[in-house]
Amino acid sequence: MADHVLGGARDTPAAANSAKTDALARFAVDEHNKREVKAFSLSLSPRFPNALLEFVRVVEAKEQVVAGTLHHLTLEALEAGRKKVYEAKVWVKPWLDFKELQEFRHAGDATTFTNADLGAKKGEHEPGWRDVPVHDPVVKDAADHAVKSIQERSNSLFPYELLEIIRAKAEVVEDFAKFNILMKLKRGNKEEKFKAEVHKNLEGAFVLNQMQQEHDESSSQ
Repeated sequence: MADHVLGGARDTPAAANSAKTDALARFAVDEHNKREVKAFSLSLSPRFPNALLEFVRVVEAKEQVVAGTLHHLTLEALEAGRKKVYEAKVWVKPWLDFKELQEFRHAGDATTFTNADLGAKKGEHEPGWRDVPVHDPVVKDAADHAVKSIQERSNSLFPYELLEIIRAKAEVVEDFAKFNILMKLKRGNKEEKFKAEVHKNLEGAFVLNQMQQEHDESSSQ
């Protein structure tokens, strides 16, 4: 496969919500399940009852030009009722009607803070901050709002650009959700780190509650 790679993977935000990408993600999950069943039949592994996955949604999609297209997918799936994040690579050569799952791996537990089931629902989440995936769409939305707010409060002529969400925590309190996000931003030729606390209410509106610039000494702790 490596011999066929022609370029790096590129983001395709619109594709993440397309029927075509959903179909590729479902294919990846189905192929993974087939492999799990085969492995179970050969090893009689007791893990089989919890191994089969149920596709939920595509979180992120990238495409890489190869001899065809290599689709890099980040997706959510249910395993025994628990939502988890997986990364998959699906190689497609449409002129040959060829489609193959190249890679499928667990990338962590999924947060309940999603567009579908977030909402600051009382009594449905344990109290306290907890780590959440940095690639979760709601975390990205919260970070984008923070960057926009930082830009509005800045006197800089250069716009801030979000380079990376380094880590994120979330907590549901009363009737809103709180996100604590450490971000790496770019302004002109300078890179800076900011920590921001963003609130999301039941109506889905984000509010930047507080922010502070971080330095390497403190952000690495």
